[in-house]
Amino acid sequence: MKRLRPFASVLIIAAALFGVAGYVLWANNKGLAGFPLDDAWIHQTYARNLAETGQLAFLPGQPSAGSTSPAWSFLLSIGYLLGLDYRVWTYLLGALSLAATAWLTYRLFLRLPALQQGSRQASHSAAALLAGLFCAVEWHLVWAAASGMETIFFTALSLALVEYFSSQIAMRQSPEGPASLLKEQAVVSAVGIGLLGGALALTRPEGLALASLVILGLVALPRPTSRSELISRLVAACLSLLAFGVVLAPYIAFNLDSSGTIFPNTFYAKQHEYMRDLPLVVRFWRVFSPTVVGAQILLVPGIGYAVYLLLRRRDWPAMLPLLWWLALLSVYALRLPEDYQHGRYLMPTIPWIILYGSWGTAVALRPRSPNLVVRVLSRGMPVAAALLAVLFWGRGALAYSDDVAFIEGEMVAMARWVEENTPPDTVIAVHDIGAVGYLTDRPLLDLAGLITPEVIPIMTDAGELADWMRDNGAGYAVFFPDFSPTYEQLDTMFPQVHCTDYAWTRAAGHENMCAYRLPSAP
Repeated sequence: MKRLRPFASVLIIAAALFGVAGYVLWANNKGLAGFPLDDAWIHQTYARNLAETGQLAFLPGQPSAGSTSPAWSFLLSIGYLLGLDYRVWTYLLGALSLAATAWLTYRLFLRLPALQQGSRQASHSAAALLAGLFCAVEWHLVWAAASGMETIFFTALSLALVEYFSSQIAMRQSPEGPASLLKEQAVVSAVGIGLLGGALALTRPEGLALASLVILGLVALPRPTSRSELISRLVAACLSLLAFGVVLAPYIAFNLDSSGTIFPNTFYAKQHEYMRDLPLVVRFWRVFSPTVVGAQILLVPGIGYAVYLLLRRRDWPAMLPLLWWLALLSVYALRLPEDYQHGRYLMPTIPWIILYGSWGTAVALRPRSPNLVVRVLSRGMPVAAALLAVLFWGRGALAYSDDVAFIEGEMVAMARWVEENTPPDTVIAVHDIGAVGYLTDRPLLDLAGLITPEVIPIMTDAGELADWMRDNGAGYAVFFPDFSPTYEQLDTMFPQVHCTDYAWTRAAGHENMCAYRLPSAP
């Protein structure tokens, strides 16, 4: 691996911190100090209750398997334990996660082969720096870092796991070769991979796929040359699996005890609520297209070239992250083919687009070619990518402030109305529950199934949903009437008593969030 340059690392980390600070300050200058997603308020509620009661619960005293990211909830809870402002602590965690994401992209780029020597060696280092800086300012990733969500932390952990795995492959390919596998360091590294993989899965369930690929890679890559080497690798993989299981076992047991399922409630609820009957090609396009909205669109041909080069070299360890990228795209294309919120579920794939796209592009460029067209294109590509990245960073800041304003103008405003206008013991049925759960002290029914998983089988049936709310004593229901055909029907069943009247939502062609009085309400 090429030597890391301290100046490059500092520059990448500084760019990431500046990028997140810019988004947050821009929104604050417009009087907006919140998050661009209601789900971020869900994490805050879990974190606050974890700090105050020691329970992973959305409602105090009612542990629930509704947190998709217990690791993120735990990190957020530290801020509450320290008495810090929850927003400042959350932004700081996001900024540090983005810095780690960008820096690890830089490290992984340097691990990729430099196919040329001499002056091209220096170009390899320069391209690695540009790839790291690209990640630091890429607008989706900056948005994710300031969103209050676990997305960017999950992204950083996934890169860290692959980087750690790559270091083990480098050790195997060192002059010591298979003998190095017998050292204590190899045992510690195998356990470390399992622990890191477990932390990744605790951050998002899809981390299971990458952890599985990496542990499989411990056995198969590079191809073992002897039986003893294969056995030692199997031992290392077993140690990784054991460490992985130790980390995950308590959470799985908690989920089984709380809801009777292995995965959190939202894992099932989202699939049930958002599943669409679409052709496979359309599904893949819906999940892939948002990830290339930005300067990285220029790098897409470079990804194809990178794949070609790695296949030609049979560099299977370097291909493993591409399998992870394809696996993540496939899972969401098949089970949750949605592109809303700037494609936030697939944002963790963007660093891989930047990493392999930048590397393939850098190898293909010929800035000293005798051909004028090739020379101009080669010299112009980095400049064009840099300009587009900065322009999209600015456009992303506008999108971020609009998204925060929407949550503040709809969910937060409705939460304040509920707190001021409903009796303290009134049951509120809500979609979405984030801000309402954090800012009010009311018993809740979750129409999206996060804390009330029994609603998941009926959440698309308006009649059964209405009966369920009545049977569970709901006094009010809160939702967007145009969210889905189900909610359009519910809108006609109950009288509206309040709507937020937020102008931006109406200007965008949607209806405001409304509160409805149910027959049992006072």
